[in-house]
Amino acid sequence: MHAGDWVDVALLDQVEKRSRTLLAVHGNNDHGTLRERLPEVARAEIEGIRIAVVHETGDKKGREERCAARFPDADVLVFGHSHIPWDTTAPTGLRLINPGSPTDRRRQPHGTFVTAVAEDGVLRDVTFHTVPR
Repeated sequence: MHAGDWVDVALLDQVEKRSRTLLAVHGNNDHGTLRERLPEVARAEIEGIRIAVVHETGDKKGREERCAARFPDADVLVFGHSHIPWDTTAPTGLRLINPGSPTDRRRQPHGTFVTAVAEDGVLRDVTFHTVPR
């Protein structure tokens, strides 16, 4: 999964070649061919988990409620934009995950990415990994 800001179409090409399946969206820094090839919102069901991916979710204040209203049919929402690692659950049960960024850490002490296991309708072992500088 990739929640946007690819910036370079060559990166998308490389990741697609290495992926059996890629669930990805464009970000606000993606233009031209990237916007043509990638949707604003991507959805898939993986091992019984309904997943949505989007780049922007707006301000962190009220994010859980706003996203739960926008994605009522999702169990997990993966998002990007802020590059800030995030893992919370809305009152409705929607889990919101932002993996951060392995390449543009912004105000974070290090780059990050996330791994998880989807199995039998459960998302488990969600782990944030740091990228060495």
